Amino acid sequence: MLTNVAVRAARVKPRAYKLSDGLGLHLYIAPSSLRSWRWRFRLNGRELLLTLGQYPDMDLIAARAAADHAREALRAGRDPREERAVRSAIDRSFAGVARQWHAHYRDRWTEVHAVDVIRSLERDVFPAIGALDLDDIGVADIRDLLRAIEAREAIETARRIRQRISKVFAFGIANDWGSTDPAMQVRIALAAAPIGGEQLALVTLDDARDLLAASAAAGGPAIVELASRFLALTGVRQGTLRGMRWDEVEGVDWTGEAIGPVAPVWRVPAARMKLAKAKKADPRNDHVVPLSRQAVEILRAVRALPGSNVVLVFGRGDCGAPIAESAIGALYRRAGFAGRHVPHGWRATFSTILNERFPAERVTIDRALGHAPRKEVEVNIKVERAYNRSIQYGPRRRLMQVWADLLMPDAMAVPRR
Repeated sequence: MLTNVAVRAARVKPRAYKLSDGLGLHLYIAPSSLRSWRWRFRLNGRELLLTLGQYPDMDLIAARAAADHAREALRAGRDPREERAVRSAIDRSFAGVARQWHAHYRDRWTEVHAVDVIRSLERDVFPAIGALDLDDIGVADIRDLLRAIEAREAIETARRIRQRISKVFAFGIANDWGSTDPAMQVRIALAAAPIGGEQLALVTLDDARDLLAASAAAGGPAIVELASRFLALTGVRQGTLRGMRWDEVEGVDWTGEAIGPVAPVWRVPAARMKLAKAKKADPRNDHVVPLSRQAVEILRAVRALPGSNVVLVFGRGDCGAPIAESAIGALYRRAGFAGRHVPHGWRATFSTILNERFPAERVTIDRALGHAPRKEVEVNIKVERAYNRSIQYGPRRRLMQVWADLLMPDAMAVPRR
């Protein structure tokens, strides 16, 4: 039988596994860090599986009680799955409806986005309104919790949280569990976003270098500072970086100083890229990021950190979750760059500085950022992709090393904190 200590100590692994408590009850632990209590039983000669709840929302004692309840229903000749469905259906609390909304859409999202969504609600929303029924939540409740987020200078986070709250209410209304959406009415009271919705970005090399130096001196978790450097070097979207897995890195010999038999790259699966749904399923649309010498050094530094994640490159220890969505932005605010630069701004920094210096490399710069090719070069790109990968990646690799040498001409101290 399991103990609370064993459950708390369970670590995420590259493959899903389960911890058995006996009598069919077990804790299922997924690589995405999702932990759920499941009960295996037989009905009409078939072996079936019932998900009882998620850990830590449902602890070991509650999971055993739920399994006992399901077992009693089975002995009485009832289908435990139907009883579970009835109990779930009558949970009209915001937290209950939000979890059903999340479960409904989870398969349509990337793993990182799915984790971000539920954790943002658990952190900023459930403590305030999670226990209230949908129709008991008013405009003032939503406004107050969003203003608490804005007070942390997390303006964009507050806007995203409001959107997620509104979608939960819409899901509840569609299922006849609620009648109004107070989050929609709060939108006008939120702090204004940057003019034109533009992402704040530094556009000179000196400023970009100053930001990296100030970030290194600002303090905080080493993994966040290393993630900031890697984001600056690669120009990827922050969500792509946070979902980066070790098995996506190719051409690096982690056992020594050699880079491996082939030049190092980070192969981002198309499924995690900002693409049309039809293109996400085609591995030919994977985004290949050539890794500069400095980028590889950062990856080595990450691997050397105590308790580094075995699945995610920029993960939080063994918990299976990526660094927080707001972590790099908070680092920049501590470094004194609030209102001047945001994590997504590195894409504009990369594009602006390189296009000014190398105007003839416009296409290569766009492709390095993962932008869809323009019509006039689309045919040539398809030919390159099919017949000559060295042509496709060669100019991009040279560009990424030039960028790294411009941005980080000198070795930066590796954080150990």
